[in-house]
Amino acid sequence: MKNNTTNQLLEIDALTLKNGLDQQKISLLDVREAGEFAGEHIKGATLLPLSQFDPKSPQLQGGNDIVLYCQSGNRSRQAAQKLLAAGVTEVMQLKGGINAWKQAGYSVEMNKNAPISIFRQVQIVAGTLVFTGTVLGYFVNPGFLILSGFVGAGLVFAGISNTCAMGMLLAKLPYNQVKN
Repeated sequence: MKNNTTNQLLEIDALTLKNGLDQQKISLLDVREAGEFAGEHIKGATLLPLSQFDPKSPQLQGGNDIVLYCQSGNRSRQAAQKLLAAGVTEVMQLKGGINAWKQAGYSVEMNKNAPISIFRQVQIVAGTLVFTGTVLGYFVNPGFLILSGFVGAGLVFAGISNTCAMGMLLAKLPYNQVKN
């Protein structure tokens, strides 16, 4: 993973990752949270959540090339930036994350008893808050419409920044904590 060139982030596609895994040349790290990993992950992946990501972690040591992945590529890019800042000169990530892996037709290991995805949890909570704010604004006091506006603004910010404060908060709830 280290060489004498400038620091760079390399994105590989699902086919390249599949070939590397088949040849046992790649160590795959999932940087999503434990609940997401428990729900589904690429076979052979090791969990190292972004919230606990340490460039000196033992999972990052070894002879194989390391490829990071998450749901769509945002969190693995953040983890890669941490590695680059720590002096690693070349970091690889799966372009498009596990979504691209599945879209390419490759299988994932699934656990039907895992909590529902953080993305779906955000949809449920945000939808409930908007609906509640609208109903209370109509029937009780128009001031409750601020709740709907606040949630809408949060969703716009999440879309623009590609980060979701509500998702990060939901990931910390007890039912989303999976024991190893």
